[in-house]
Amino acid sequence: MRRLVRETVLEPSDFVLPLFVCPGEGVRREIGAMPGNYQLSIDELVKECQEAQSLALGGVILFGIPESKDETASGAYDEHGIVQEAVRALKREVPELLVITDVCNCEYTSHGHCGKIVDGDVDNDATLEWLASGAVSHAKAGADIVAPSDMMDGRVAAIRGALDEAGFSNTPILSYAAKYASVFYGPFREAAESAPQFGDRRSYQMDPANVREAIREISLDVHEGADIIMVKPAMPYLDVIRAACERFQLPVAAYQVSGEFSMIVAAAQNGWLDRERAMMESLTSIRRAGAEIILTYFAKDAARFLGA
Repeated sequence: MRRLVRETVLEPSDFVLPLFVCPGEGVRREIGAMPGNYQLSIDELVKECQEAQSLALGGVILFGIPESKDETASGAYDEHGIVQEAVRALKREVPELLVITDVCNCEYTSHGHCGKIVDGDVDNDATLEWLASGAVSHAKAGADIVAPSDMMDGRVAAIRGALDEAGFSNTPILSYAAKYASVFYGPFREAAESAPQFGDRRSYQMDPANVREAIREISLDVHEGADIIMVKPAMPYLDVIRAACERFQLPVAAYQVSGEFSMIVAAAQNGWLDRERAMMESLTSIRRAGAEIILTYFAKDAARFLGA
């Protein structure tokens, strides 16, 4: 009876699995703060993505951990960077799998911020060229979707223009349109080795107290050419997801971020929650709020549960 009248339904194709790719061969290094998640060399990444394909996931999103970092984030837009080489390998070995690439600089800068530092602060406009170059390099490698996560103003327009000029007018942009300055990113910064070396990211990420600001930010990205919009994190911002779905006629994604994942896993390990039920209830709440695409570290486990 419950199945018959259920209003909100989850499918494995709703889920996108975030993955971290690093240099080397045979590397499968577990992330301490995110049990069951790993930094993967390209050969191990291919195996993980073959499994994702077999589970009928909607796709994967790649985050790169470069061999070295510098002040200019050169690894982010290097044609032979870690993400670019990973995309080429996936398109050879798992060609039917949808591959999204995170477009940002924090993993590649020596200081850990998302843009160029000028006079001790991130220079928004100077960073746009890096982002546009990175997106084009990902598209050239074969990325199906590019996803800017930096929260620089004007970056969607800059990326759209650069993609079009380079002959990638059909490459969609999934914009991290409402990305909050959240404490829930903590475990990710271990995974991606991207913690800021000074200050924080509140000058370019959103105040958790604001909803109307999120709508303005999303409106700007839609006007600049975003094809999909995203709210990040997910569960603390279900109201923002709902507001975005009601206002905009574009697909809406939500990112169940590392801290959301790790809280549930830690509580389950301590016997305080049932892991499987908490996982599915949290994902259902995000889908019920209106998100059509859910980026989640639970993607494989949830797909197995749904296929059981």
